[in-house]
Amino acid sequence: MTAIRPHTALAQAYDGITAVVGDLDDAGLQQATRCQGWLVADLLLHVLGDAQRALVALASPVDGPADTDDVSYWRNFPGGGEEASRHAWWVRRSAAAFDRPTGIVRLWRETAPAAVRAAASANPDGYVTTQGHVLRVPDFLATLTTEAVVHHLDLMTPALPDAPPPGPLGVRVAVTTMDGLLSDDTVRPAAWDDHDFLLKATGRVPLSDRDRLELGESAGWFPLLG
Repeated sequence: MTAIRPHTALAQAYDGITAVVGDLDDAGLQQATRCQGWLVADLLLHVLGDAQRALVALASPVDGPADTDDVSYWRNFPGGGEEASRHAWWVRRSAAAFDRPTGIVRLWRETAPAAVRAAASANPDGYVTTQGHVLRVPDFLATLTTEAVVHHLDLMTPALPDAPPPGPLGVRVAVTTMDGLLSDDTVRPAAWDDHDFLLKATGRVPLSDRDRLELGESAGWFPLLG
């Protein structure tokens, strides 16, 4: 994270999502994503919740020390299970409550830039609380960036062939997170680019037999998060 200004990476990650959904009509927002059971509108509402959570957290600084960082934070969210299923269903029902899917886009366009401005104004040496944890501000922003980048990749399906990829700063933050979740002696398969790594690390794309051979015992760590 030292080479990247955390709020700049977050801005790029959120701008990337806007670039995908900003001009979609209601039909486009009802296309499927890589997230099982979620349409584009559902996924956008989920990420919108992160932006809203950021506004609350950044406006309510707390005293340190931190009890987790941008990598260990994710070990509390392995993915799957009953809690994840309940959240997925809640998101679907909440998205369906909008009169039109484009209403979610309008709210995203208002909220995401506000979250980025709050991130840019936050004390980089400060602390915030979220999801029951205390994090340093840069680590908190890294968690938001990682989630945004992963969900941006969820939007890149054959149903949206013109969707632009996530920006390089956000991708670098997300890849650094995944690297941190792996054991230190794991060597990533040479054929993987950053997008392959993120999709396989989050279980969006299954490991191939060759992947398992190259990863060896480390294949058992996958998916690193859901």
